[in-house]
Amino acid sequence: MTKQISSTQNPLIKYLFSLKEKSKLRNKEQRFLIEGKRELSLALKGNYEIEILLYYPDLFSTTEAESLNYYSFEVIEISKDVFKKLAHRDTTEGVLAVVKSKDLSLNNLKIETKSPLILVAEAAEKPGNIGALLRTADAANLDAVIIANPKTDLYNPNIIRSSVGCVFTTNIAIGSTEDILGILKSHGVSIYCAALQASKPYHVIDFKEASAIVVGTEDKGLSEVWLKNSTQNIIIPMQGEIDSMNVSVAAGILIFEAKRQRQFK
Repeated sequence: MTKQISSTQNPLIKYLFSLKEKSKLRNKEQRFLIEGKRELSLALKGNYEIEILLYYPDLFSTTEAESLNYYSFEVIEISKDVFKKLAHRDTTEGVLAVVKSKDLSLNNLKIETKSPLILVAEAAEKPGNIGALLRTADAANLDAVIIANPKTDLYNPNIIRSSVGCVFTTNIAIGSTEDILGILKSHGVSIYCAALQASKPYHVIDFKEASAIVVGTEDKGLSEVWLKNSTQNIIIPMQGEIDSMNVSVAAGILIFEAKRQRQFK
């Protein structure tokens, strides 16, 4: 018989609410909360370990929940009040899950092609931007996304939501700028930094060989370490009054120019 929880004061529900809200707890416990059918499906596809499935039967049927019984995780039916407390979105499909975090250190990064196309984002902080970068990376089927010196954990609910679950299926790693530079150089990857100084227009660059496109924050740009190690700084020529654009938009332009040159391989 499926376990049921109806009270928001239940100790497990209190714990899961804290897990949703607190990055420190997520890091300490090495687990996080997700919601939504697509997110659950992509977490399973990405070989994430699901520990508990929680569902609100008015939105996610018992039949749907029982269809997942061949997995080893616990299944709990929850009330509307509990679901509203734990759900991050106003409109969702009535299913949540407690998931074990993966080790996203550079040691576990797999670069399996001779001419990889990699996106590096330095000091990424805004969850919406990180999620958008991951969606772009997924759309372009990049070989890897690396976050240098991240300012937020990648299992933040807003990153999961804005990436539409792509965080689970993208080949992703985090690390320090110095360690990332070491990895890129060891694989013979050319480093193209999006920067205003000493730059060439992005469309004249040959991205067909092993390449990393490196973007920084919208307000500060890239640190001096990246600029010193850049193979070539690149710029997107703009015709308006401002000299910058949203980092995810800029990354998309650069990435799909590289994909165009590679004939979308």
